[in-house]
Amino acid sequence: MLSLCPKMLRNAFVVATVMLQHAITSPIHPRAIDDSTFANLQLFEQFAAAAYCPSNADNSAGGQKLTCPADNRQTTTNCPLVEADTTTTLYEFQNSLLTDVTGYLASDSSRSLTILAFRGSESVRNFLADADFPTTPTPDLCATCAIDAGFYTSWVEARGGILAALASATAANPSFRLVITGHSLGGAIAAIAAAEVRKAGQIADLYTYGQPRIGGADVSDFITNQSPSLGSNFRVTHYDDPVPRLPPLALGFRHLSPEYYISSKNEVVVTEGDVKGPLTGNVNLMGNTGNFAGGVADLDAHGWYFNNVSACNPSGGFEFKGRV
Repeated sequence: MLSLCPKMLRNAFVVATVMLQHAITSPIHPRAIDDSTFANLQLFEQFAAAAYCPSNADNSAGGQKLTCPADNRQTTTNCPLVEADTTTTLYEFQNSLLTDVTGYLASDSSRSLTILAFRGSESVRNFLADADFPTTPTPDLCATCAIDAGFYTSWVEARGGILAALASATAANPSFRLVITGHSLGGAIAAIAAAEVRKAGQIADLYTYGQPRIGGADVSDFITNQSPSLGSNFRVTHYDDPVPRLPPLALGFRHLSPEYYISSKNEVVVTEGDVKGPLTGNVNLMGNTGNFAGGVADLDAHGWYFNNVSACNPSGGFEFKGRV
């Protein structure tokens, strides 16, 4: 297991940048995103935010409306778009034995959507999953695929119940579009879940926020190439958020594509002009990888995307906070 500290983060970022300067040439200039893409990036960030709220994940039978209640950490809801829709949880999961995977499967009849959302890091077990950088082969996805062992264990521990509930949801509403989302560690698990669901033939759109790298080029490119026939990918990063730069490039890790990079600073209302994308390739200097304030680990940037995405987290923590 690795224990991360600011010095290690800075060193990893410096090494990654030097490697990239030698490896990347003539990146494609990003296009401006359209109104529909911007609206969807906002919407599914709020579904990811709802996974942090205990009331959305504490009843395995489901049957609840998704909410992000105000409390002593937030004076207003941080998922108003979600709360305005007609939603019902179909399956809620939390506190898995090894990795504490938490989240929900829900239907949104207002938009004809089925949503699978994973919470980011909160518990000690989550932190241990984050830190497990060695990879494990996943030949069921592709012959040469390998995924970070901690992230993959998180998905494997939860997938039985999730896939059974998803099969029932799909049978009940076959015309609903499946969207898989998550922030931080939740984004990593969402990416693995999407890859496996698509491999089984189901179309699923993937929206992740502040997602760490899950493996090398083989698995990242595999997920990238599942789009568009099996669903679209939207990997969203923010300013100098350090988490999407982990595990480091120097260890051979790469990202799925494309990236949508929010260039505005923390606690600033995001506009369409602040979002750069799509940025293609498993390494792209025009996004989060090439933009950081001298290697400083800005954890506030990890918590802020279109709003304070982890505000519903009772502990007030988020990925890597307990180790820096």
